[in-house]
Amino acid sequence: MAELLKGKRGLITGIANNRSIAWGIAEAMKAEGAELAFGVQMDVFGEKVKPLAAGLGVDLVLDYNVQDDASTQAAFDTLAEQWGSIDFAVHAIAYSDKNELTGRFINTSRENFKNSLEISAYSFIDMAKKAEPLMKGGGTLITLTYQGSHKATPWYNVMGVAKAALESAVIYLANDLGPQKIRVNAISPGPMKTLSGAAIGGARKTFRFTEANAPLRANATPLLYSPYPAHDLLLFNLRGRRFFKKKKIYIMPFYLFLILLHLNSPITPIHITTQHT
Repeated sequence: MAELLKGKRGLITGIANNRSIAWGIAEAMKAEGAELAFGVQMDVFGEKVKPLAAGLGVDLVLDYNVQDDASTQAAFDTLAEQWGSIDFAVHAIAYSDKNELTGRFINTSRENFKNSLEISAYSFIDMAKKAEPLMKGGGTLITLTYQGSHKATPWYNVMGVAKAALESAVIYLANDLGPQKIRVNAISPGPMKTLSGAAIGGARKTFRFTEANAPLRANATPLLYSPYPAHDLLLFNLRGRRFFKKKKIYIMPFYLFLILLHLNSPITPIHITTQHT
């Protein structure tokens, strides 16, 4: 490997197993020399993530419960104590009651609406607030989104609203943090066969449709060094003006390309959308 990320340190959240998008990102970044810490809700995913971390040579596996301010603050306090500063943080966390990821959106309950928005969108704002003091020389904040944020997608329901809120938060956070040379971006790879993706009603139909219609006739996966098509690549500057757009480009490896773009780009994009379908 070229060790393009040698000397870079950062936190990756949202790993549930070796099929997680965050795990694919972790493998790619580690392969390029980055030093990693994992933020995990230990009581739910700890036993599955610890062996993965050990196999990748990651020593810092921190409790990270986005509904507990003390938990997330303790994680960043530990990073400050161990490293002093960080260069990036990856937010790959989303949740909604799977019983409401089917049927009609209009039947969304108040409780699940609040819970979905808190876990899937507010948690990124909280991450940014706590990461900012550690990004002393600038850095990048990355989150994951989906096209259901702006297109009505069967059974995605309240998660579409949560992702729309997340994408809006990306824009406002980028505006806040840009002067400190901190980039804020959202990546949308398309439907993927992850633990959370499988919870959506009709997921198998979505995967089959994507496989039949995507340019490469395949679903995106978090596996390293697989070529994925990006239907649209949009970059916006801090004033919201589009300065680059290209249709049907090919990215290999998918996640590594985007992460490196965020870390090394001389410009400051606030929102990157790559749609697989």
